[in-house]
Amino acid sequence: MDWLTGLEGTPAGHNLALVLALTAAILHAIFGALQKGRHDPWISRMAMDLSYGLIALPFALFVVPWPEPHMWPIFGGAMVIHLCYKLAQGFTYVKGAYTVVYPVVRGTGPLFAVIGAMIVFDESYSALQWVGIGVLLTGIFGLAVYNFIFLTVQRDTLVPALALAVLTGLFVALYTTYDAYGIRATANPFTFLMWFFALDGLLFPPLVAIFHRRAVARIDDWPALARRGITGGLVALGSFGSIMMATRLDKVGEAAVLRETSTVFAALIGWIMLGEKVGPRRLVLMALIALGAVIVEFSG
Repeated sequence: MDWLTGLEGTPAGHNLALVLALTAAILHAIFGALQKGRHDPWISRMAMDLSYGLIALPFALFVVPWPEPHMWPIFGGAMVIHLCYKLAQGFTYVKGAYTVVYPVVRGTGPLFAVIGAMIVFDESYSALQWVGIGVLLTGIFGLAVYNFIFLTVQRDTLVPALALAVLTGLFVALYTTYDAYGIRATANPFTFLMWFFALDGLLFPPLVAIFHRRAVARIDDWPALARRGITGGLVALGSFGSIMMATRLDKVGEAAVLRETSTVFAALIGWIMLGEKVGPRRLVLMALIALGAVIVEFSG
């Protein structure tokens, strides 16, 4: 921990934050595909949250330092924000095809996260970095528009799905900024991470079990759901943990933008794992997303 926090604000810390943000992008795309895959999105999320909550709980109780008193209200705020985010995300995945709604969610998030970082953390960005953000958003929203026009699945619920995707993106920006504040408010970042995962992971599953109990009762393959839950829980620990740590080591806005290269990985996953088509036009749009991220990273 001492070595890691010693990297804050240094070139080495900047480079590590870059690696962590890109790692979070890949893992977040996998996490989204796991939630949208075989099982009902609510049930998948319940299993994955429960898994990472149970994994983190012993570390929170017995390994990391106990949170400082001022951290408990911060954890409370984080739980409310993430609960709203999960509700919005769950309804979005129910209503819309993964490769349509995911780019909208991830495109809305970084723009507002950058604005939030400017207000909360007094971060600034060069003109060329704003160009990079524009290029990235052009690719993300271009991908969403292309999917909106040409995709044939779940057309009847596409408009409400897109509206929910925008709402989810706003919550992504909110939790990115808030969690960055939270992980910087404690002396030991692993205290925030382990307690966040323990509290967050054990809050949502009981709510799903109560309010979505009919879907729970219809589960006919508990071993498969458990495997998905454990896999998703481990992926979530790596994904969310990486991006939170990146926001402590370096600029919040840059980390948020780099994470949105997850849209590229999501499209590839949708093609390979979910059987959704990826044509040359979409490949060009995905290249714009990657180019925008590169411009933001290397023009700072």
